[in-house]
Order: sequence, then C-alpha cells, then structure tokens
Amino acid sequence: MNMTIQMPEVTVRCLPEKLNLRQRWLFFRELEEHMRHQRPRIVLDCSAVQRIDKSVIYLLLRCLEEAIKCNGDVKLAAVSPDAKALFDFTGVSRLFEIFDTTAEAVNSFHCIPACLSRDLASPPSPRVSESAA
Repeated sequence: MNMTIQMPEVTVRCLPEKLNLRQRWLFFRELEEHMRHQRPRIVLDCSAVQRIDKSVIYLLLRCLEEAIKCNGDVKLAAVSPDAKALFDFTGVSRLFEIFDTTAEAVNSFHCIPACLSRDLASPPSPRVSESAA
C-alpha cells in the first residue's frame, strides 16, 4: 500500500519591530489572506519585536483564533526571554508552541506525531477478547 501525505505550505511572517495601532491592523490584514486557506500553518517570527504589551498579545491571540477557525495553527519563534516570561505570567505560553528559531517552528509542522507514525509503520494488531482466550 502506497500512502502519500501532502504537507501544506507554512507561512512565515516577521512581526514588525514596533507595533502601533495602524501597524497591528496592517499586519493582521496581510496575515488574514493566509488564514483563509484550509488548515493554515503560520509561524510568527518575534525576533524584531522590541516590546511586547497587551496589545501585541491581543494581536497574537487574534491571529491564533482566526487560524483555529480554519483548523490551522500559529506557532511563535525567536521570542525574547522577557517576552517568554510575560507569556508565562499571562498564560499565553499555554496557548502557543514557542520555538527558539523560525526553522524549528516550520519543521514542527512537518513532523509526523509519534502516535501517527507508529500507526503508519505497522498495521493494527488483531485484538483478542478475554472471553475467547
């Protein structure tokens, strides 16, 4: 049996250094185009961001919400130690997968989960009921 698994594209976007109201709106509008696809896979590179405040957290959560509506996901990359501490404090780190590099975040979309790869490698074993044994 030949099985092909098609991997959709991963969209990588860098958050701007500073995010005022207009920049946040423009960033979201641009990203929204990629979220209209089935199962959007998005990596947000946070390496240039100088300051993360509640408005930036709201933007990240809004991006995640829109992606989830289409059965997709948003992952964060290159988050500063200060931002990681803030994400831990606010609970945001429980909602996002956070990676040290953009490459790691992109690759995480292409990894087959261990439970799935195990199922693909071997056919299911027949179950023997206790009453038959």
